Amino acid sequence: MSDLPQKSAAGVSRRTVARATAAAGLAALFGAAATAPARAATRLGPRTRDVSVPSAALGRSAPVRLILPSDFATRPDKKYPVLYLLHGAHDDYTSWTRETDIEAFTAGRDLIVAMPDAGPTGIPSVWRGGPDYETFQVKEVPALLARDYRASGVRAVAGVSTGGYGAMAHAARHPGAFTAAASYSGILDTTAPGVPAVMDAIVARENLPAASLWGNPVFNLLTWRDFNPRARATGLRGTALYVSQGSGVGGGGDPLPGILESALWPSAQGFARTLALMGVPATTHFYGGGGHDWAHWKPEFTASWPILARALGVPE
Repeated sequence: MSDLPQKSAAGVSRRTVARATAAAGLAALFGAAATAPARAATRLGPRTRDVSVPSAALGRSAPVRLILPSDFATRPDKKYPVLYLLHGAHDDYTSWTRETDIEAFTAGRDLIVAMPDAGPTGIPSVWRGGPDYETFQVKEVPALLARDYRASGVRAVAGVSTGGYGAMAHAARHPGAFTAAASYSGILDTTAPGVPAVMDAIVARENLPAASLWGNPVFNLLTWRDFNPRARATGLRGTALYVSQGSGVGGGGDPLPGILESALWPSAQGFARTLALMGVPATTHFYGGGGHDWAHWKPEFTASWPILARALGVPE
């Protein structure tokens, strides 16, 4: 884990709220059970496959990228744990193999890596009168992997940005479904000041009505709370947790990733504070500076790997 200092949680100032609300306009700039048989997998490499999964929850087929264990073909009776990696906003299921060395990193480790689609916004939730990415990722994809790829019932989930939201929301809303969950710059308190505006901006960039996600954040507050990781934190008890977030202050170069990172800082702080008050253990890394980008997410994944590996029962 990085030796950058952890900052204590603090109340949300008016300045922070204003900055978070202003950042909503910039949020759009950043990329943060199946019953029918899957279509034939497209082989991309010795271990990597793209599979199209027919989904009743989505009303269409959706892609999942898989990285299979090195010994998958030679041990036909063996079952494997699964690490789910979720992409961020305005990205897709190819992001982890495009931006990281996850294929090489998992070589020789006895696990399956699954990278499911979450749609153009990367928000893997139950949309209001629309697609149900939660069911797709939590039920349909695991059913496919158990049936066709010898996946065991041991699962961990990690994600960046809106995928970090998905990791914590899935684990909280489905207690016991995942042995570990990790969030890197995730949206962990969807009702924190300024955050609904960020969520609306992400949805709007894909030319979708803001209310098409969970409705109006005021008039449909109960729905927003139901899908809020912080409000559902009791469901995380017993799950190994890793939460990282930068303050977004003091970074050089392009200021925009830092602005978005700073807008989400109070959300992550509030989430961690709630876990602590509830006595839910979590490993946290709150660091000064940083941006909402892969340059910071890649080392955070490496830092979280021992937690994920232990939960999956594979070598660190």
